[in-house]
Amino acid sequence: MTSITTRQPMRIGFYLTHNFTMIAMASAVEVLRMANQLSGERLYQWFTLSDNGEPVAASDALEVRVDDRIPSQLPLDSLIICGGVQIERSCTPQLTSWLCQLDRQQKILGGICTGSYALAKAGVMANQHCAIHWEHLAGLQELFPSVKITNKLFTLSDRRMTSTGGTAPMDMMLTLVAKQHGNRLSAAISEMFMCERIRNGEDVQKVPLRSLVGASQPKLLEIVSLMEANLEEPIGMDELAGFVDLSRRQLERLFQKHLQCSPSRYYLQLRLSRARQLLKQTNLSVIEVSVACGFVSTPHFSKCYRDCFGIPPRHERQGISSQPVATEQTITTPQPIIAEQPDVAEFPIITNLPALTELSERHDDNLFDTGFDDQATLPNPAC
Repeated sequence: MTSITTRQPMRIGFYLTHNFTMIAMASAVEVLRMANQLSGERLYQWFTLSDNGEPVAASDALEVRVDDRIPSQLPLDSLIICGGVQIERSCTPQLTSWLCQLDRQQKILGGICTGSYALAKAGVMANQHCAIHWEHLAGLQELFPSVKITNKLFTLSDRRMTSTGGTAPMDMMLTLVAKQHGNRLSAAISEMFMCERIRNGEDVQKVPLRSLVGASQPKLLEIVSLMEANLEEPIGMDELAGFVDLSRRQLERLFQKHLQCSPSRYYLQLRLSRARQLLKQTNLSVIEVSVACGFVSTPHFSKCYRDCFGIPPRHERQGISSQPVATEQTITTPQPIIAEQPDVAEFPIITNLPALTELSERHDDNLFDTGFDDQATLPNPAC
């Protein structure tokens, strides 16, 4: 394992908002605990804080005692806001003022679940990439246009770390451990938690379609449900339109208005997303995955997959990344520093599907008329 040289552990404070989400907070803290246990060193030290120093009730009604109140005088290297339901009520002037003070002190600030809202409210997320639970994506984008909202599971940069809810904070902290103390330690922690794989910063959260378009579009929701139920044997566009008493042109306008893509493109993305799940989670061969997702031609499936995800299906199965893997480095600084990730694109419109960047729409009419897109081609995405 990589040699570690640190004079003191990284000290992380977890500020618990009222009705914070327990699973998100525990997912983050447990990674730090296991890092200490497996390394045999005190790599991390953590504290819990509240607005008044009193125990805080999570959204599941369990109370957690805290170590200090804010503004705290603890020697913190980082502060993470643990959000949950009704995060707006926890954004007090006292918290906002303290966050601004920590920002001026060059501390690392983070938010998990809905905690990023508190950071944005304090004005410390301008021009920063920010992840938040999908329920708050649209609202955060509307209220704080200077924040670079993303639908990724988490973001990690030199002075900011933000994560969505559930177990996504575990992936974020595992990535942090890998950056600071090597991939072997991070992988060992993942094995202890029986985590199948460590999701990286490019994985996206699945945003329910109903939350994007609202219940006022029942025909759109019905069509997407039909698509999701018929991935192995795709339904033609004319037939889909007929199911909801629309013309094909009306169907195309509906998708363009609410999802900013054609229905055939959306259908293709669904099938490719399912293919990726099968490649990662099953032992099905590439040919079997191709057939299970409605592709008659395996070479064409491979081309579509590569255009969408940047790597061919066989590399996905082998776990080969399209991006260069950073080498492990020895840490000699007194305070661990989070390595900055490459800049990622801003997502002004959030979707729950992988983006097919700059793909031409001129082939859409043929995607389902020639053997369920067997003969269609997708141009390579722009670099």
